[in-house]
This record gives sequence, C-alpha cells and structure tokens, in this order.
Amino acid sequence: MAPRCWRWWHWSVWPRTRPPPARSTPSSHQQFSTQEQTPQICVVGSGPAGFYTAQHLLKHHARAHVDVYEKQLVPFGLVRFGVAPDHPEVKNVINTFTQTARSDRCAFYGSVVVGRDVTVPELREAYHAVVLSYGAESHQALEIPGEELPGVFSARAFVGWYNGLPENRELAPDLSCDTAVILGQGNVALDVARILLTPPEHLEKTDITEAALGVLRRSRVKTVWIVGRRGPLQVAFTIKELREMIQLPGTRPILDPADFSGLQDRIKEAPRPRKRLMELLLRTATEKPGAQEAARQALASRAWGLRFFRSPQQVLPSPDGQQVAGIRLAITRLEGVGEATRAVPTGDTEDLPCGLVLSSVGYKSRPIDPSVPFDPKLGIIPNVEGRVVDVPGLYCSGWVKRGPTGVIATTMTDSFHTSQTLLQDLKAGLLPSGPRPGYSAVEALLRSRGVRPVSFSDWEKLDAEEVSRGQGAGKPREKLLDPQEMLRLLGR
Repeated sequence: MAPRCWRWWHWSVWPRTRPPPARSTPSSHQQFSTQEQTPQICVVGSGPAGFYTAQHLLKHHARAHVDVYEKQLVPFGLVRFGVAPDHPEVKNVINTFTQTARSDRCAFYGSVVVGRDVTVPELREAYHAVVLSYGAESHQALEIPGEELPGVFSARAFVGWYNGLPENRELAPDLSCDTAVILGQGNVALDVARILLTPPEHLEKTDITEAALGVLRRSRVKTVWIVGRRGPLQVAFTIKELREMIQLPGTRPILDPADFSGLQDRIKEAPRPRKRLMELLLRTATEKPGAQEAARQALASRAWGLRFFRSPQQVLPSPDGQQVAGIRLAITRLEGVGEATRAVPTGDTEDLPCGLVLSSVGYKSRPIDPSVPFDPKLGIIPNVEGRVVDVPGLYCSGWVKRGPTGVIATTMTDSFHTSQTLLQDLKAGLLPSGPRPGYSAVEALLRSRGVRPVSFSDWEKLDAEEVSRGQGAGKPREKLLDPQEMLRLLGR
C-alpha cells in the first residue's frame, strides 16, 4: 500500500446470527463438513488486509467464526495510523470494518502480540486455520553514513508521530530549519511534504494530534525537496497526490524543465494513468502559469521541488557533529529499459544543505515467529496464492504476502483471494476436521501469561472518548496516544 490512496468501498452486511454449536465430531480422516462444523479461523492484524480477510470469510461461509488479533490496543492499522489526517474520506472504510467487528461471528482481541504473548504454533493448535495479515511495521534503512544523526527520521515514524501511533508519540522532530529533504518519490513522500508545508490552520479540523499540530505551528521549514534516484517516468506517486501538492495553499512548485526534455514523445505509449500523471508534471515544469496561478505563486512563502537522478550517499553533520547539516547525493543516470530501468552513479556528487532528512524509501515486514518461513530479501512470507509454503493451515494476506505496494483496492482484492483459497481448502478437506477450541484455548494461555486483551467494545469506549475530546476543538477526534491512559480509561 501506498497507504494514502485508500478509497471508500461499500459491501453489504451479512446476517449477524450466532451459529449453533457444532454437532458430532467427524473422525480425523473425514472431510471437513461445512454444514456440520463451525470453522474456527484466526486473523493476525486488524488493518485493511486483516479486516478484508475476515469480512470475506464471514460473508462466504455462513458458520465460520473469525477472531482478529492485534498488537496495538486499538484496531484499523494503517487506516488509523497511516492515512493522512487531511484525507478523512479515505478513513470511511473504518465504518465497513466496524460492521465486520460487530458481527456475532467475529471477535477482536487487541493488545496481544503474536510471537510473544502467544506463538503461531499455539494459534495453529487452537484454530482450523490462521491467516497472517500483520502488514509492514518497519522501514527500509538507507544504510549510509550519518543515518543515525539527530534530524534523520524514517517517513514511517514521522507519519506515525502526526497520526498518533503510540510508539512514535515522543519523536519530537525539530522543524526549526529552513530546508527539509525527503528521500523517495512515492505517495508517502508527498504526504509528508504536504503535511510539512500545509498552513497549520488547514489542519486544525482534522484528526492530527494536538502535539504534532503544535510543532507544525512553530515550524520554520520553507522548502521541501523530494528526491528520487531515477527520473520523472519512474515516480511512484499518483496524480491525486501530485495535484494536491501543485494546488497547496501558500506554496509554489520548483521543477527543472531540463529534467523533462524529450519526455513528450516517450509518454504517448504509456498506460493512461501514467500518461495523465506525466502530462501534469510536464505542464507544471514547462508551461508558464496563467495570470491567476502566477499571482498565487508570487505570494507563496513556501516551496517544494522534485529532484531527479539523485541517490543518497551520506548524511552530512553540523560542525559539532550533533545535527544534520545536509545530504550528499550521488548524481545518477539511467540504464536499461522499462521495468528494468535502474539508476547507476555517474561519479559526480552534489551537497544539498538541510536540517531535516526524512527517508521514504519503503516499508518493510518483519518475521513474526521462528516457526513461520520468511524471506528477508523480499520482506514477505513465502506463499503460493496465500498458502504459506510448507505450513498447512497457515495463510497470509496483504503486504506481508506480496510486499508493501498498491492501494486499498489492491489489498482488498488480495485479501479476498487469500480467504477464497482458505475456503477452498476447507471445502476440499485439507484443514483439520474435528472441532477446535478457538479463543477459549488462547484465553487460558494469555491469562497464564498475564495478558489481558482489549475487546472491540473496549475500543468503542476509547473511540467515544476520542470523539468527545475532539468536539471542543471542532475536530473529528483527539486521538489517545498513551497506552497506559487508554487502560486507565477502561478501568484497568
């Protein structure tokens, strides 16, 4: 996912009837009877991949029971913690997920860390099938000197900070500098640039955290450079995000027409979405703006620019070595054609002064449990159509299945495919045939380990509190940031 491009998708809600108890237990060699048994299925992760998987399973199997486990206290993953605060319409999908969670055949268990509080083999013992949908919770490192300097952050952590992800609440980025550099040219990079440059009063009625809004109000950042290793034809952002940047109040774009020479002919054969994106970039870079737009740009106090054919080589320290002072970029040229196009260094470098560096070169999944195969190079769980390789009854969906790419529709389709595969295996008798205890077995394990899960009704209490806190300021909500405060509000 480029997490930001998510859109509202409506799906009908299935009947919410509680299934009757399972009947007689078939012997282990019999085919699983979908009429006689209640399949107990577990989903790990409550972001889009997890909830879309659960939704499809419940809709297409009248008796299935699905338990959703989440390591955060609260549900919805990157819809809550990744989608930009100025895109509330994208978060409407939470309404669909809420309907799923309220089904009598679905349960949510937050504050349970799979791999620590309960292992994947233990889940596999308790359920007929387990689906891993836990996403990509880490980021790709730059692996260059100076990356550890104060003032260098991953875009993922920065997004988590302004969106209220508890682990990032104390990030405290210093925005007292004039220039920020974002490495990467995807939708997340444009999100971060837009939040840095948007007039704070335009964010006051969003669900951005009050702490982040306070820091942004004091920001002195005037220029944001968005840097990519390759050229305009290879940018990963989409036209909606680019258009928002071009129209951002109080800002003007800086694009070098030389970067776009010869592109006019090359984009004619491009697929329509890519062609439209390139045409907008070309017009912005090469055409003189109309009188109204020229007047608007002349008054702009902030600017953003795209720098192409630049690869980060070193973060440069201030004289005392205590802060970022710039970044050294290797100048690149392209080799190869089509998808195989890659950037290779020319040997020349360029130093770009800046006081903030945000790395947006990709999200990354982590291995969850030693028992689950993991490909560290691709950052995915090896699978065939969602079936985890060599582990019967174990499945995966979303980013941990295919890598951190695509929009919400991609994740939705992908999750539906995995649940379809699981239901086919169930029907074919490839899953355990007898009854499984499901959560009752896991509950005993968690209790013995001092773990007390958060239910969906607990979340709805926290949700009501957030909404109430936001009302005074005219915000949709004021997010709770401290897990300990959340637990106190739940009487823990």
